[in-house]
Amino acid sequence: MDTVWIIVIIIAVLVLIGLAVAMSGKRKDAQKRQHAEELRHDARAQQGSVQQEELRAREAELEAERKQVEAERAEAEAERARQGHLQEHAKVEDQVREADRVDPDVDHRSSDYAPETTATSGTAAPRTAGDAHETTPADAHETDRVDPDQPSRDPRV
Repeated sequence: MDTVWIIVIIIAVLVLIGLAVAMSGKRKDAQKRQHAEELRHDARAQQGSVQQEELRAREAELEAERKQVEAERAEAEAERARQGHLQEHAKVEDQVREADRVDPDVDHRSSDYAPETTATSGTAAPRTAGDAHETTPADAHETDRVDPDQPSRDPRV
């Protein structure tokens, strides 16, 4: 009979251990559910700030696109202005070449001929009879040519 009681006690202990393990598992599951709910709650709380950050990022992208379009428009305007300047400069140079062709003091057929225009102002300096410096095209040398960007080497000036 002692063996029956020992078997009953062993079975009772095993049942108690099983119940303890089962309750422990349920308690752990409940803790895990609670922890998961806390994580979901935190995520929902952060969702608003994530949406705000996403909205700010999209606004920044749109602003960058707007500025890029504005820069492209300004670049196109600058190119039109450059083209206009080049056209005006070409017109002035054509006028100077025509004046040089008419002027008997200018050898416009010379290999080193270049019309005297200033690239920065876009206008040609007017030529007068006093600008000839008493030289004729036949005896003019490379050193006698006037470069508007260089200081004058003529001691009379």
